[in-house]
Amino acid sequence: MPRYPRGFDVEQAFAHLCRRDRRLAAWMRRLGPIPAKPHWQAPFDPVDALARAILYQQLSGKAAATIVARVEAAIGSDRLHADTLARVDDATLRGCGVSANKLLALRDLARHEEAGAIPSLRKMAGMDDAAIIAALVPIRGIGRWTVEMMLMFRLGRPDVLPTDDLGIRKGVQVLDGLPALPSARALAERGQGWAPYRSYAAFYLWRIAEAAASPATPAPVRPARARGRT
Repeated sequence: MPRYPRGFDVEQAFAHLCRRDRRLAAWMRRLGPIPAKPHWQAPFDPVDALARAILYQQLSGKAAATIVARVEAAIGSDRLHADTLARVDDATLRGCGVSANKLLALRDLARHEEAGAIPSLRKMAGMDDAAIIAALVPIRGIGRWTVEMMLMFRLGRPDVLPTDDLGIRKGVQVLDGLPALPSARALAERGQGWAPYRSYAAFYLWRIAEAAASPATPAPVRPARARGRT
């Protein structure tokens, strides 16, 4: 069984993308190298991480942190798992600010954990990206995007391109000078040339979208021969 390391060589990824895509390369040199993510080597608990992802959905970081702190106080633990969440009833969690939909998602997460359906960090090391996505998206409140963020930022998988992410779609719109946001399908096709480092390309697309929104950050000047994608 293959083992999938956590993290990848960002210098190698930088060089690869610069060779494969001149438009992207111009932006990459303008923005500078993006370092490896510190969480790639840090241990984490997948169940707890998913529970927190559910609680943070569609809220500002400050508001979500307040709710999480209330939940931790109510269950008497900073470990969000089936056994600790079971210490309180639904009314108590609702009183912490957990919405009805998120409450259902947390209870469904607990059921999946109790059934042994959530792979451990050690088991994930032997699973490819598609297998991890397939294992986790049946959980209520956990969509493909949530799992993709775990793959990219926690597990350090090098070749993930979240095609439904608005920031990434905006980045490609700026990169290619498109009149409208590309579709998920068009984005997937556009990103084929970035393999096997589509995660690193995604990091830059987020930066490109942010830079384009700032009037103080001009687009990089490309030579005429660099107008194509490669």
